[in-house]
Amino acid sequence: MHVTPNSGEAIGAPPPDEAYANAPDLRCEMHQVLAVGAERDGRQAGPVTGPSADATAAERAWLLRRAALMDRMVLDDPGPGPVAAAAETAEQLVQHDRRHPDLVAGPYHPDAITLAPGHGLYVRQEYAAWTAAGRPGI
Repeated sequence: MHVTPNSGEAIGAPPPDEAYANAPDLRCEMHQVLAVGAERDGRQAGPVTGPSADATAAERAWLLRRAALMDRMVLDDPGPGPVAAAAETAEQLVQHDRRHPDLVAGPYHPDAITLAPGHGLYVRQEYAAWTAAGRPGI
């Protein structure tokens, strides 16, 4: 596997303001992500329309939105708690994408981005590509 240089510019990862330009405001996104998580875990009834036709894509969309939300929160508060939470949620997205590489939306697979402590660049790449593709899976 080709490994890219250790910088965001070298991999074409968008800066946060570009990656999250079309993201809902933090409060709204937090509410939506928590609601989807509660439905996913069975703590809340799901939508009347029933489960998504593609559960794997829906799971990925939830993981991506959660990782992006935490990445955005770190930008506001780069303390150890938010940084650890962002790293954990990003790692869950990376693990999912390793199992389902066909769902990777951006040009680089997570293992091609070597620097990313916390995989923030990967999350930004994937969120930008996901929104550009019309937010599939939700």
